[in-house]
Amino acid sequence: MAMVAWRNAEGVGDPQGGLSSPVSQVPGPLSLPGELTGHMNPATSLDLPTASTHHGTSSSSSSSSSMDKQQSQQIECIVCGDKSSGKHYGQFTCEGCKSFFKRSVRRNLTYTCRANRSCPVDQHHRNQCQYCRLKKCLKVGMRREGTAATVQRGRLPTQSYHGQFALTNGDPLQCHSYLSGYISLLLRAEPYPTSRFGSQCLQSNNIMGIENICELAARMLFSAVEWARNIPFFPDLQVPDQVALLRLTWSELFVLNAAQCSMPVHVAPLLAAAGLHASPMSADRVVAFMDHIRVFQEQVEKLKVLHVDSAEYSCIKAIVLFTTDACGLSDVAHVEGLQEKSQCALEEYVRSQYPNQPNRFGKLLLRLPSLRTVSSSVIEQLFFVRLVGKTPIETLIRDMLLSGSSFNWPYMSIQ
Repeated sequence: MAMVAWRNAEGVGDPQGGLSSPVSQVPGPLSLPGELTGHMNPATSLDLPTASTHHGTSSSSSSSSSMDKQQSQQIECIVCGDKSSGKHYGQFTCEGCKSFFKRSVRRNLTYTCRANRSCPVDQHHRNQCQYCRLKKCLKVGMRREGTAATVQRGRLPTQSYHGQFALTNGDPLQCHSYLSGYISLLLRAEPYPTSRFGSQCLQSNNIMGIENICELAARMLFSAVEWARNIPFFPDLQVPDQVALLRLTWSELFVLNAAQCSMPVHVAPLLAAAGLHASPMSADRVVAFMDHIRVFQEQVEKLKVLHVDSAEYSCIKAIVLFTTDACGLSDVAHVEGLQEKSQCALEEYVRSQYPNQPNRFGKLLLRLPSLRTVSSSVIEQLFFVRLVGKTPIETLIRDMLLSGSSFNWPYMSIQ
């Protein structure tokens, strides 16, 4: 899964956006991270001049515009060497570098370099390091236009999260405004605090009965759908896209919820639940189901070993949900941008909250592909056949999505 820069909240991103990640998004004058300002005059930490310093009068700007267009046809982008589209922010640049600089300045983003702060910035490498790209933009004299110090339109709220989930490291969402915005909204969307999944969840040694297992599974599936309905950006997608995303990822979200609430998974009651409405199982079928249960157990345990906190779970679930693998999406690029945003939020959260675990972010991402090793049909057979019989889970998911909290489970009668 490639690391890529996230799109802005309005959904308007640099189509040539870079591969590094924003470190912070904070209001106020744009300033570079310490390591970048160390290479520049500290007194000029991007108190960038307003438009009055470089635009001149309105009468001269219109006449110079046509000249700029003519010159741009022969002038290369001063940042990357690509074909210039005109003068932007005081210099001739391409559309990609213009959009990158605009986003960086208006959102007050800062970046870090993962190499030695001297990455090549040319037409073929400009996307590899946003830190060095911004550094070069400033070095060649690109200047901020003075329309507004910061564009607030579309910015996520910066309220802190004080809701249902207890975070393992105090209140990390106070660290960065983008964390107290995007991640807190992901957390707020959770319909159940962990404790309300059932006290059995918190007792991993407790062997749950069949009825409790099925009830807990229903809660977790409903929680996944209800969470998706309330997170940022998902409700803005077209309904067919929402349905397609949930139909593809519900089983992965279910596994993540099972790990998050420490769901005890024991073979005997699951086998009983799976075979309740089926014909008597043959020995081979029992062995096959035991293998599936083992795979499910392994995925849950591997996540539990990492001690994933609630903010991390929320970001991981968003990464899983916003997948471009779903068929028939109307705007693949937009969904991809939402996944990138979630991935970058997770990376910077982990970097700020677990500085002594440099490999933690990679370990979390490596867990994602294996979530699909737990077949959705197996989860359906193990946990839901007792409740819904032959009703396809995909049908229930669509009904949940459209009905919201008014959804009623088609419970099977339990004899």
